[in-house]
Amino acid sequence: MGTPRRLVLSGLLATAGLGLAGCTSSGYPADPEGTLDRITGGVLRAGAAHHPPYVDVTGTEPTGSEADLVRRFAQSRGATVEWTASGEEALMTALEKGDLDVVVGGLTKESPWTTHAGLTRPYAEVTGPDGEKAKLVMAVPLGENQMLGALERFLDEQPQEDRG
Repeated sequence: MGTPRRLVLSGLLATAGLGLAGCTSSGYPADPEGTLDRITGGVLRAGAAHHPPYVDVTGTEPTGSEADLVRRFAQSRGATVEWTASGEEALMTALEKGDLDVVVGGLTKESPWTTHAGLTRPYAEVTGPDGEKAKLVMAVPLGENQMLGALERFLDEQPQEDRG
């Protein structure tokens, strides 16, 4: 192999090695804003859009299957939940600005908010009022991949009957 090829190959291998080393030492996937680290042992700022039976915001605190999941996720991280109840648009704007850590409210895989939020993998399949099947998701800030991964792992561990 000629010298130029060896230099190129050596450079590529060195770059790949540095990239892998960075992944393991920095807790890949990363949260540029540190969401998961901040909520662990702290406060999870959750947005709740009224969408019974998943989220009902008519009481003093949100209730419903998704509100329960958020509470259990927070508990699993040693966090308490601070709720903000509003409409989807206001909640997604707050999520995008970094004022919220998670948004729930019957969001589906077909959500129009994919440019504003990171959506979890579908964690439950439900039948909507129109009789159509829908796959439920939760939203986190874009780019907060460590938070997204932790939430997805948590949702995967939940019994099917508690998911939707």
